[in-house]
Amino acid sequence: MGDQGYLVKDEIINGWTSLGIELGSTRIKAVLIGRDHKPLASGSFDWENSLENGIWTYPLADVWTGLQTAYRNLAAQVKEKYGVTLKTVGSMGFSGMMHGYLPFDSKGNQLVPFRTWRNTITEKAANELTNHFGFNIPQRWSIAHLYQAMLNGEEHIKDIDFLTTLAGYVHWKLTGQRVMGVGEASGMFPIDSSTGDYSASMMEKFDELIKPYGVPWSLSGILPKVLNAGEDAGTLTPEGAKLLDPTGELQSGIPLCPPEGDAGTGMVATNSIRVRTGNVSAGTSIFAMIVLEKELSRVYPEIDMVTTPNGSPVAMVHCNNCTSDLDAWVRIFGEAIRSAGAEITKPALYDMLYFKALEGDKDAGGLVNYNYVSGEPVTYLEEGRPLLLRMPDANFNLANFMRAQIYSCIATLKLGMDILFINENIRIEQLLGHGGLFKTKGVAQKFMSGALNVPVSVMETAGEGGPWGMAILAAYMKHKAQDETLEDYLDNRVFKDSHCERVEPAEADIAGFKQFMDRYVKGLEAEKAAVKSLR
Repeated sequence: MGDQGYLVKDEIINGWTSLGIELGSTRIKAVLIGRDHKPLASGSFDWENSLENGIWTYPLADVWTGLQTAYRNLAAQVKEKYGVTLKTVGSMGFSGMMHGYLPFDSKGNQLVPFRTWRNTITEKAANELTNHFGFNIPQRWSIAHLYQAMLNGEEHIKDIDFLTTLAGYVHWKLTGQRVMGVGEASGMFPIDSSTGDYSASMMEKFDELIKPYGVPWSLSGILPKVLNAGEDAGTLTPEGAKLLDPTGELQSGIPLCPPEGDAGTGMVATNSIRVRTGNVSAGTSIFAMIVLEKELSRVYPEIDMVTTPNGSPVAMVHCNNCTSDLDAWVRIFGEAIRSAGAEITKPALYDMLYFKALEGDKDAGGLVNYNYVSGEPVTYLEEGRPLLLRMPDANFNLANFMRAQIYSCIATLKLGMDILFINENIRIEQLLGHGGLFKTKGVAQKFMSGALNVPVSVMETAGEGGPWGMAILAAYMKHKAQDETLEDYLDNRVFKDSHCERVEPAEADIAGFKQFMDRYVKGLEAEKAAVKSLR
């Protein structure tokens, strides 16, 4: 083993590392970083949500199976690469899919199955709260789920002692602390950026609103305490260490940073924390985050107001559907290739099909695709029906088919982003892209740049994504200098020598995507009819 291997081994043995684990919608991934913030080892576990009794959910047992597997795989990689057993890290943190509904009683019992961000079952509650607060409350937010359960007359409401998110739940079980990073908390209940805490006035309005229900709790009593990036969020307990690593090798006492949401870790992983920066995360869902210089002029139901992990206001365009439909079609092509007796790896298959899309007509040849596996609030759909449409004389070939598939991953985001760019005249210097849609170099990046008429950059580290961003937040808590802001830490320590691949919008792509969108908007009536008629 060379000198570098010895130095890394030293870092691991002495706990000069940071660990980030993110529970994404299709994968739980753990990333261990060294003092230079570069990944040393990783481990993962694939999982998938299921639709049970009309609710998108994950069993909490799968959470622990996944976390233990991801950690075990990471520890095995450490052993294999560096010849040491992983016993401790300098700091750690957990992130996950934002929003959703995880209520527990005073004994820690889960009261109802986990209701994820993907559910569009809270329209009445979301609309009432939006009107009541004068602040947009999306359907997937925890407070919308809570109020909808009250409107539904659900029996468990009276027994709630703690309401949290997936990341907050994991952190609670590992540390005993009912806390949450401000970025994640901003997807539960509105945050007042001047205080870095839940909006006191809106909390009072909510408690007044629910008085007729006679519940024995107040909202402030059941929500996690809000913490800023860099604050101490507790330590790994002996029970928590055994829960994460059943082998007993992992030591307790490790400090944890505040748990965050996947939106916040995406901002960190793309260095999009300062005002006039933005990033777009594209995987199972797609969302763009724009850090604002000032508040929006009015409430938009398509725009969420959340925060960075250090509390700055962020306009978020969140779309429930991105790559699920595209992934399904790629699986079909893979099955066809195998049926012909050929073999192709999954990455090679994706690259082949994505690069084929570059050969397509700029407007996808008259094809329109709706990737709605689930409901889509931005276009006011409570359910989804994946749908491919074309005119009889459309130029129907593989290149246009794949271009239409990738375009559809961006289309709903485009509708929301136009509100910011056109209605609010917001300007950003570039968008940083990350997530599975950008894995094939230069394809989705080019299409998105044309769609939004904004330069789109992808960092060389973007493939590490949210868990790497979470590990950086853990490192920031451990290593920041006094009064060193998260923005300065990222600029000066993490991304100082980073490299970006930047794509400028091309006029032909801008025009082509506009033609596609004209058809897309007109064809939404067909998608709505499919939802109504196919049950």
